[in-house]
Amino acid sequence: MKLILLLSLGILSLSLLAKAQDAAQYSLRPLPDSLYGVTIDRTDKLSKILDSLRRLSKRPTTRIVFDEFVAAREYQVATNAIFNVSYVMGELLDSFYVNKYSVTDYEKRAQEYTSLLKNKVDLWEVGNEINGEWLGTTPDVVTKITKAARVVKQAGGRTAITLYYNPNCYAKPSNEMFTWAGTNINTELKGLIDYVLVSYYEEDCNGYIPNWQQVFDRLAQIFPGKKLGVGECGTKKSSKKKALVQRYYSMKVTTPNFIKGNFWWYFWQDMVPYKNSLWTTLNETIRNN
Repeated sequence: MKLILLLSLGILSLSLLAKAQDAAQYSLRPLPDSLYGVTIDRTDKLSKILDSLRRLSKRPTTRIVFDEFVAAREYQVATNAIFNVSYVMGELLDSFYVNKYSVTDYEKRAQEYTSLLKNKVDLWEVGNEINGEWLGTTPDVVTKITKAARVVKQAGGRTAITLYYNPNCYAKPSNEMFTWAGTNINTELKGLIDYVLVSYYEEDCNGYIPNWQQVFDRLAQIFPGKKLGVGECGTKKSSKKKALVQRYYSMKVTTPNFIKGNFWWYFWQDMVPYKNSLWTTLNETIRNN
C-alpha cells in the first residue's frame, strides 16, 4: 500500500512539474499601452499581409480569426510569420459559430490552439461578441468562455473577451450589452479576463454614433482594473470606409486602462496589399495618434 501511495505521489508530482514547466515556457512579451489593431479573417497571400503589417508606422496588433472546424496546425506558419512583424491576438472562434460547438468541444478547441500556438499569440480572445443572441443559451456561452479562459490562464497566457455593443438594436433586452455583462459575467470569469473589448458596427444600429467616453467609463465600473478597448469595427460601404478609419483610430478616450484597439475587420480586404489609399489612411491616422 505504501509503495502504491509513493508511486501515486511521484506521478502527481511529475504531472504538476510538467504543468509548471509548460506554463513557464509560455514567455509573454510585453504589450504596449496602446494597441493599433487590425483583423485578418484569412491568411492567404501571406507575403502581402506581412508587407502591409510591417510597413505601418506603428507596430500593429493583428487579430487572426481562427476559422471554425479548422485544425490549429493550419495556422501555424501564418501565426509564426505574423508574430515576427506584429503583436498577435488570436480569436478562438468567431461568434457566429459558437453555437456549433458543444461546451466540451469548445474547451478542446481552446486546448488544441493554446497548446500549439501559445508562444506566438500575445493575447487570446476566448469569447467573441459574447452577448449576441445568436451564440446560443447564455449558460452555455458563459461556461464555454470560462473553460477556454481557464485553459489559457493555466498555460500562462493573456485573455480577452469581446462584447457586442447594441444600443437600442438588440433583439432581446436581456442581451443589451451592459445588462448582459452585469448579469452574467460572474466573479470567476472576471478574474480570468485581462482585456474587455467592444465590437460595434454602426450600420447594425441605424448609424448611431456612440459617446465612447461614456461607454468605456461605464464598462470600467463593471470591470475595474481591466484593459478596455474597441475589439472590432468596420463597414462594407466603400464610401464610408475612409471616414470611419479616421474616426475610430483617432478616438480620444480618457478612461483609465483604455488601450484603443479597433481591429478593423476588413484589413485583408481593404489594406492588403499596402499600395492603396485606405492603407495610407490607416497608416497616417495611427502615425498621428
